[in-house]
Amino acid sequence: MQENQPSRTAQGAALHRAAHQLVDRPPVFADPLALLIVGEDAATELRAGRDTHAMTESMGLRAFIATRSRFTEDCLREAMARGVHQYVLLGAGLDTFAYRAPHDGLHVFEVDHPATQAWKRQRLSEVAIAAPDWVTYAPVDFERETLRDGLARAHFDFRAPAVFAWLGVTPYLTRDAVMATLDFVASLAKGSEIVFDYAEPLHRYDGAQREHFEAMAARVAASGEPFRSFFEPHTLVRDVKALGFSFAEDLDAEALNARYFRGRADGLALRGRGHLLHARV
Repeated sequence: MQENQPSRTAQGAALHRAAHQLVDRPPVFADPLALLIVGEDAATELRAGRDTHAMTESMGLRAFIATRSRFTEDCLREAMARGVHQYVLLGAGLDTFAYRAPHDGLHVFEVDHPATQAWKRQRLSEVAIAAPDWVTYAPVDFERETLRDGLARAHFDFRAPAVFAWLGVTPYLTRDAVMATLDFVASLAKGSEIVFDYAEPLHRYDGAQREHFEAMAARVAASGEPFRSFFEPHTLVRDVKALGFSFAEDLDAEALNARYFRGRADGLALRGRGHLLHARV
């Protein structure tokens, strides 16, 4: 992202989530605040069908962005049933989880670059979404401090387990930065877990998939947020387990389609080679 500017890809992801509420029936991921938080002008364009995020050509990416949020929150509910009471959103963007309803004693930590977090808090104020007392903002400039530093300042309980959601972030980081964050989560209390998405190397794409991915890569690079890392699925699962995670599950488009999109009449489904990885300490 550009210096002192909020993330443009965070806005794009929010627009996909908002469009999903309007055009995909039934939604895989229900978010009653998604249209509100993108702002009135953007919501108007989506409702009118003039915004590309709501168009048919965006269906595959829209499905993936909706699915990664749904899967992560499914994992969170299961973890809460096991007694986990901390949820960390790494690169929270315009995620609305903390603002939808009380969550049975859950403490939500929103970690993001200071500029993006300030932009989100301004947006929340503009659309009259109140910040509840169970959410703590943890602005972290990763060029100057560590995730541990930011969480310590936010009074995160390092003795207790937590669920980490890390969505729409890893492709923009170097491999070393990705593995360092995973190593940090692996060092936390037993029962801690993380869900993150990642992209496969370009050579694994073919035909229309490759063309679509290259076009998307060009768009994000032009916005100042180029893709930096790609992972081979089997190698990544092996490396994640080597860090100390006792469980690591990789889900590709086929697995996610079978779980969330079976039997739909509208054709909504994941079409690319994006993956979700769920790992537990």
